[in-house]
Amino acid sequence: MKKLSVPLFFALRYLFSKKSVNAINIISIISIVGIFVSTAALVIVLSFYNGMEKFILSMNSTFSPDLRIEASKGKTFIPDQVFFEDLSKNTLVKNYSETLEDKVLIQYDGKQIVGQMKGLTQASLDKQSKDHILHIGNFKIKSDSTNYTLIGPQIQTNLQVPISEFDNVIDLYFPRKESSVNNLNPLEDFNIRQISVNGVLTFEPEFQNLIMVPLDFARDILGEDRAISAVELFLNNPLESHQLQKEIQNKLGEDFNVKNREQQNPTLYKTIKSEKWIVFFILTFIGIIAIFNIIGSLTMLVIDKKEDMKILQHLGANKSVIEKIFFYEGIMITLIGSTIGIIIGYIFCYLQDTYGLIRTNNVNGGFIDVYPVDVRLQDFVLVFMTISILSIIVSYFSSKLSVKELGTITALKNDE
Repeated sequence: MKKLSVPLFFALRYLFSKKSVNAINIISIISIVGIFVSTAALVIVLSFYNGMEKFILSMNSTFSPDLRIEASKGKTFIPDQVFFEDLSKNTLVKNYSETLEDKVLIQYDGKQIVGQMKGLTQASLDKQSKDHILHIGNFKIKSDSTNYTLIGPQIQTNLQVPISEFDNVIDLYFPRKESSVNNLNPLEDFNIRQISVNGVLTFEPEFQNLIMVPLDFARDILGEDRAISAVELFLNNPLESHQLQKEIQNKLGEDFNVKNREQQNPTLYKTIKSEKWIVFFILTFIGIIAIFNIIGSLTMLVIDKKEDMKILQHLGANKSVIEKIFFYEGIMITLIGSTIGIIIGYIFCYLQDTYGLIRTNNVNGGFIDVYPVDVRLQDFVLVFMTISILSIIVSYFSSKLSVKELGTITALKNDE
């Protein structure tokens, strides 16, 4: 206990006392500033990245359900179980939507493109956010007995469907199940249906080649009477999706897959997570360079305090005690720098979130005007632990090397 208290006492004295060489004070301050800037940068950048991540995922999840139930084998299934009827009445579910999807060939004015057709009911569509889904046109795919379609921006651009008016009819082609290779007319092997374009979807990745049609229209062209591709569930509280997912999966068994939003878009989520870690490691590497200033600070301090070390040695202090003095010195430099950095980083993020200090300078109609931030406690803990661990390692080896290379201290005792 005495061996611990003596090194700590001297480390505190050396940290705050004035050195005989002013350059040592400057180097120590540079070390603290370097760690403070690195820590603050990590906190700010990760918080900004969290904000952009949250914004991108919120846009992507506008039309993506909280849970999606699919058949584990095959493309379609018939929801004739009593469980599905009960699920549609579940109080946790805001919108229960049965969908039928497949790829179709779309033709307009001699131009063709393959798109992803999605059939759903008008009632399900009405429960979605029009502002986040529709770019232009009418938010209707069914009016009385008339069928309409909403097409993605990529389809509209490739087919050059006019957006000034929506009196345009497109042709949809899908191979018949009972098609024969002996037919002289290849068109007889396709179900061909016409449908009027009623609007264009927003410019989001999931909408690019999508064509939304009424569910009964999709069943007609795909030759399905009752089958569906999936059941999509939008919840009143998305935070309850994990527990509900487990319950549904247990009741349906291995014949069905129940996917949350991350499982529905694995590529997007993996990309976002990997990018965040890449940014974190790049900034950490920059922080390591700043942390190495501790080596210079401790080396200069050892030289400055060599006479003190001789006195301690004559008083019975061994090599280990002297090394601990400078080891604790490096740790305290780290604690001060990282603590200040975290506080400043949090204050900056708070000001950005409250007052929008940094803006995107988007013109009217842009998605965001202010860079979003999302402060997360685990990021603060991660940054503090990362900087602390790296500093402890650097301080440990620096204290040993600094004392070892001090040639004027020749008789330091080794531990017995």
